[in-house]
Amino acid sequence: MEKSPCLFFCKSSYFRQYFCGAARLSFDTNLLIMRILFLFLIFTIAQTSLSAQIDTSLRSMNARETELYNEIMKYRSQKKLKKIPVSLSLTKVAQCHVRDLNTNTPSSKCGAHSWSSNGVWKPVCYNTDKNAAKLMWSKPSELTPYTGNGYEIAFWTTDTAFTAIEALTSWKTSPPHNSVIINFGMWQDSDWKAIGVAAEGNYAVVWFGDMSDPVKAATVTE
Repeated sequence: MEKSPCLFFCKSSYFRQYFCGAARLSFDTNLLIMRILFLFLIFTIAQTSLSAQIDTSLRSMNARETELYNEIMKYRSQKKLKKIPVSLSLTKVAQCHVRDLNTNTPSSKCGAHSWSSNGVWKPVCYNTDKNAAKLMWSKPSELTPYTGNGYEIAFWTTDTAFTAIEALTSWKTSPPHNSVIINFGMWQDSDWKAIGVAAEGNYAVVWFGDMSDPVKAATVTE
């Protein structure tokens, strides 16, 4: 029966110190390197996952958003409808959604009311699925203290320099969108008490709610 060189040499204190000790050191070093590489891999995956998450912070409304809000209120006034207070909660939802839409363009089978899986919300492919609308309506309560449903109109264009008037004109010429803005048809009994507006990149969205925002309303300059 052949004996292992390591076992043979390790009987000698000299070889045990230098030969077998070096073997164990090499094994420990390799194990340490493997552990470091594993931790680096986990860290890289975690960083990639975090970087893919959409920013959910709330910023102040920009000039185009302010103009869009004011133009919507003017349009409602022409229809003898009351002004809707700006909601910080719905504004945050709107901002989150335009960021998500610009970063994660919905597939051809999903509409502009879809939300990706790269956020702190429940993802939804907005199509004919009966649960799709409910998952869209629930976004305010998923992202803010606003516990009521939210209803959205969305605008898309290839021109990132689109104006507030262009977005509103598009909605006014689309019966389903126009009805939400002026409480017509299926929306005639809705009493909008909160609104949020966002316009970034290729998208503009407006969120309406029939519950007052528990967060203090924002002031918009006309």
